[in-house]
Amino acid sequence: MRMDTLVGSVERVTYYNPDNGYSVLRLRPEGGRLPGLARDGLATVTGNLPELSPGEHVRLSGNWVNHPKHGLQFQVEFCEQTLPATLAGIRRYLGSGLVKGIGPRLAERIVAHFADQTLEIIEQHPERLEAVPDIGPKRAARIAAAWEEQKQVKEIMLFLHSHGVNTNLATKIYKRYGDQALQVVRSNPYQLARDIYGIGFKTADQIAQSLGLPMDHPTRLEAGVIYALNQATEDGHAFLPRQKLVEQAAQMLGVPPEQILPAIERLAQSEFVHPDLLPVAVDGAEPQGSTNTAPRSIGEAGAAYSNEAVYLTPLYHSEQGIAVRLRALAEALPSRLMDIPPAFTPLDPQLSTEQQSAVHMAMSHPVSLLTGGPGTGKTTTLKALIAVVEAAGKRYALASPTGRAAKRLAQATERPASTIHRLLGFLPGEGFKHNPENPLPVDILVVDEASMLDQQLAFSLLKALLPGTHLLLVGDIDQLPSVGAGNVLRDIIHSGIAPVTRLNLIFRQAVQSHIITNAHRINQGQMPVFPKDTQDGKDFFLFPAETPEQAADWILDLVSNRIPQKFSLHPNRDIQVLSPMYRGPAGVSALNERLQERLNPPGALTPEKKLFGQTFRTGDKLMQTHNNYDKDVYNGDIGVLSQIDFIEQSLTVDFEGHLATFEWSEADQLTLAYAVSVHKAQGAEFPAVVMPLLTQHYLMLQRNLLYTAITRARKLCVLVGSRRAIAIAVRNNRVAHRFTALDWRLSRNYGLGL
Repeated sequence: MRMDTLVGSVERVTYYNPDNGYSVLRLRPEGGRLPGLARDGLATVTGNLPELSPGEHVRLSGNWVNHPKHGLQFQVEFCEQTLPATLAGIRRYLGSGLVKGIGPRLAERIVAHFADQTLEIIEQHPERLEAVPDIGPKRAARIAAAWEEQKQVKEIMLFLHSHGVNTNLATKIYKRYGDQALQVVRSNPYQLARDIYGIGFKTADQIAQSLGLPMDHPTRLEAGVIYALNQATEDGHAFLPRQKLVEQAAQMLGVPPEQILPAIERLAQSEFVHPDLLPVAVDGAEPQGSTNTAPRSIGEAGAAYSNEAVYLTPLYHSEQGIAVRLRALAEALPSRLMDIPPAFTPLDPQLSTEQQSAVHMAMSHPVSLLTGGPGTGKTTTLKALIAVVEAAGKRYALASPTGRAAKRLAQATERPASTIHRLLGFLPGEGFKHNPENPLPVDILVVDEASMLDQQLAFSLLKALLPGTHLLLVGDIDQLPSVGAGNVLRDIIHSGIAPVTRLNLIFRQAVQSHIITNAHRINQGQMPVFPKDTQDGKDFFLFPAETPEQAADWILDLVSNRIPQKFSLHPNRDIQVLSPMYRGPAGVSALNERLQERLNPPGALTPEKKLFGQTFRTGDKLMQTHNNYDKDVYNGDIGVLSQIDFIEQSLTVDFEGHLATFEWSEADQLTLAYAVSVHKAQGAEFPAVVMPLLTQHYLMLQRNLLYTAITRARKLCVLVGSRRAIAIAVRNNRVAHRFTALDWRLSRNYGLGL
């Protein structure tokens, strides 16, 4: 079939699907207006294309079709990105933001100086750019580097597109590998999944399969095992039982299970994974023995051995390291607070017996734990402990896993508090400043919201504490466990390695809050009480909805109108929507799109940029989705998009006074945060929380999830959904099992002396 050719520049991108590249463009044809087009002279182009930007010049092959609804369109079969030939095209191309560092004004000056030789000059003789006003040697070098980068990125984009892969990833690949990028992608695409955030096994596998790599190729099998373990880590597991890992990897890869064992063996030999035999069953069965002899190889373990665990190597070392260091802390005597005589620790007589016991426990035991629900006086207990430590002239530090939790801790205690990451002082390229060689200069460390501690963060923290230092872990054991791997607080409590004080008494002022009383009712398996059931309810409400669509409509009205008007709360700063799930009309993703449209609509004076399939608009509420030590922002941090720089191709986000700049290729670290998952809200507290709770969410309807969500609210909690869904959540007290062995390692004195 003969194809037509269409050459021109992209005027605007109407639609782009980052998953498959399907695009709808408006193209300005080269050589003037074509017959049959709209009045503006633009052609509508559709098809699976590389990600294109306004100003880019393309040569398209395809066919003209007359769509019954949308009229004349050009359906693309092949796309070639070219350089413009006319002065107007060159000006628009350079000024479109495609080349970092060149905006419309500078593009005008460059083209005015070099005319139709402009692109040749930039390509072959970039030093001549210094002849243009306001361009010195440094700026000329930056432009030359940016030109080379976009050229290389386009090449990678075309390669990815030809293999059906999201072309958003091209810049990331180039920045990681430079001139070797295409060679790496062609020779071992699975290396991308190991090296680059945002590229997973499935993307790498798509490239590999397109290149013709066999299904049972050793590299593919090993990458699949690593992927299965990484997926387990995202679900909170520190390891997977060997048999479970074999089954999951084989099913995902579409190969026989017997091909997985040799792949695990090879990974163990190269130290990507670490197998370990535990004297407790790791598959939910009863313990099978008491030996802790590790196998020399996977094969020696035997197919029937249910005690074998397979770890990603860093998680094995963190779990074992926590056990060794926590035991050393707990057994270090004398410790740094034990020289304070009991007579020197007078406590406020208004403290309850439980609270006084917790303070004495923290002073007399090198490691201790304090747990309890909202309103039980954990903060009052901490303030009493701090008063004693300060009076004795001892050094202390207060820390929490997240920025919001640290801020709340500082406000509650009226003392400085920081995130654990900032306390340890991360240095780019070097790691944490405080480590075994440079320990924290404190006599006691208090870690609040300790239920959020994952294994690797806990290990980094413990490495910075010398034996003799006191450690008090404070947290609510009934909340959801950490987002990261492990179940550190629960495992430490179960191990019996340190004394635990559990505060149970709800203080009088807290009883006045339906948020607090209902949280405790839910924790005890009772239905919450709503204002319809009582006359004095002012902070806890239920808006009935049976379908996700009804719930979503209610949430939009509540956040944008009802709550701001009745309670004088700001819809962005003060109200946080929490959802149990990501999908569906009342899920995080759909709610974010609708709330963005309502609370921060598009406007002529509001800059926006679409990246990775998501529209970013200045003023948007955003969340960081993984730890970025170089930028000093961490998983769960919430900020506001303050600037979009189209010339430097960057986004600047204000994380409550800390400004962090992200290149466009890094935008997949950010997501809209008008609505977030309950897990992502851990450690945070908001003036108002709005949460959909529907029977359609049955997979996530658990008591600890509902309890965690409610305890995020400080002044107001609004549930939107059905009493039946709430009842399901309240009755479901099954805690999702996590594969960890920290409690056993601690209780069995495992690893000492290693």
